[in-house]
Amino acid sequence: MADVIQLLPDHVANQIAAGEVVQRPASVVKELIENAVDAGSSCIKLIIKDAGKTLIQVVDNGKGMSATDARLSFERHATSKIKTAEDLFQLHTKGFRGEALASIAAIAHVEMNTRQEEDEVGTQLKIEGSVVVDQDVTVTPKGTSLLVKNLFFNIPARRNFLKSDTVELRHIIDEFHRVALAHPDIEFDFYNNGSELFKLPASNLRQRIVHIFGGKTNEKLVPVEEDTEVVNLSGFICKPEFAKKTRGEQFFFVNNRFVKNSYLHHAVCSAFEGLIKEQTHPSYFLFLEVDPSGIDINIHPTKTEVKFDDEHALYAILRSSVKHSLGQFNVAPVLDFERDSNLDTPYNYKSKNADFPSVEVDVNYNPFEKDNKGNVAVHYPKREKQSGGWESLYVGLERKSDFSSIELESEEVTGSLFKDYTEEPSATTYQLHRKYIVTTIKSGMVIINQHRAHQRVLYEQYLKNITVDKGVSQQLLFPLKLNFSATEIELLKDLKDSLENTGFVFSDFEKDEVEVSGIPLNISESEVGMIIDQLLSDFQAEVPESSLSQADVLAKAMCKTLAVKSGELLNIASQEALVNNLFATKAPTVSPFNKPTYITMTVEEIDKRFL
Repeated sequence: MADVIQLLPDHVANQIAAGEVVQRPASVVKELIENAVDAGSSCIKLIIKDAGKTLIQVVDNGKGMSATDARLSFERHATSKIKTAEDLFQLHTKGFRGEALASIAAIAHVEMNTRQEEDEVGTQLKIEGSVVVDQDVTVTPKGTSLLVKNLFFNIPARRNFLKSDTVELRHIIDEFHRVALAHPDIEFDFYNNGSELFKLPASNLRQRIVHIFGGKTNEKLVPVEEDTEVVNLSGFICKPEFAKKTRGEQFFFVNNRFVKNSYLHHAVCSAFEGLIKEQTHPSYFLFLEVDPSGIDINIHPTKTEVKFDDEHALYAILRSSVKHSLGQFNVAPVLDFERDSNLDTPYNYKSKNADFPSVEVDVNYNPFEKDNKGNVAVHYPKREKQSGGWESLYVGLERKSDFSSIELESEEVTGSLFKDYTEEPSATTYQLHRKYIVTTIKSGMVIINQHRAHQRVLYEQYLKNITVDKGVSQQLLFPLKLNFSATEIELLKDLKDSLENTGFVFSDFEKDEVEVSGIPLNISESEVGMIIDQLLSDFQAEVPESSLSQADVLAKAMCKTLAVKSGELLNIASQEALVNNLFATKAPTVSPFNKPTYITMTVEEIDKRFL
């Protein structure tokens, strides 16, 4: 039988490796920026076009590469980060696999320009689909510039798998944030489609957080600092009142490498227990410095998963450190058991009875009573006490009126003021446990979920306002100013037209602030911030390309936030209005999220229960 096992060609192996390493444009951005950090750069520029589908360029001023290293860097498993297997447990660099550049070059058009400081000229290298097209000498500044064009040009299925530009840009920004937060001492610039999105000067960690997430973030931060034999912990947590319903500002860095760890996230959340509402998440930026030999990073190609030697000790240290910071900076409520000595009763007076005042008062004294000569008396003579109880209060009263001449109505009522009055019909609905509305139909009864039913009513109302009619707006006497990060501001600009159709009016967009001067009629002023936060979180998860789908997501986000909640008491009129509005919709049977809004029970089904 002939041999069937054979070695795969390099370009095929590189494409297979690219399937794990390069999942989307954000993966390329991560690998290139981390390489720039490892090169000892003090300034890194990221240039993006069409969310990375057309162009991803990273320019650094690091140490650069020689002509031989530049060519060798695109080979599989070629790296300068490690030399032996033992080095995997003493990692101090971002990359170590030696797969990134080879994988990127296998699925894109790559151009590299690099020069070392001691060289007069640099090297230019062009690769298309793992094939070196050109290598030449070039004039270039010190450092490396890497251009990645036409990503996934030879894998159309993967290119079609990519989401909209807004979603892909959001993933790129997330990766950019993670590297920029881990290295506040490096200057970062981010350009998207020719416009500057971020310009982060070299600074400390607190300033870097403020530059990325907006100026109002500074007042939210609470420092965390703890040094132990197991781990050195530093960073910031946000105050409990700023906890959000969605995740997004939770950052763990282990040895300056961003990681995801649900176990450590639970430790932070447990420290906030009792301080934040349910289903909200605290924000934090925490850095853990541990012995490199005690962790394993070589688990997944993305290198965001890390295994620790002693996770239980880290959990306990992290939880107690966060609790200590919340108490130390008077963020968490504390019980003060120290007594104020000024409020204590002296021991000399402990068993002493209270003395009644010795002042005597004449309760019958009247300074305005006159004597027989007409002069005002100095002292009013005491009257003798009257006996006889309450009857004595009426002694001396003269009868002023005689009621005998007054005619009274006869006790018998001969007429009626409301001759045409008919008794108001009894209520046809009933609210059960402040969650369900029960009403009758010909065949039996209907049990309606009030929250889902109201979602359906509001959803169709907002969808109509966005797509057909423009929603009515109420102007605010004092415009609201809401703070958002730079990425959230860009997203709000994209959604501005759709939001204005629902009734919102935006008067000003600044770098990290939005001014709202008008809101829809059925929304209170206090709900505006909550609605926009929920809206942004929904759109950041998945932003549709078509305007119709965008309107659908917008209507769903608003109805989810504004619908009547379970546990809310409704009067009879509100119950009947909700029932009537529900069955006037186009799809009353399901909510906008495809969940049933009501169930029916026929009389036969009820009768069977009594058999």
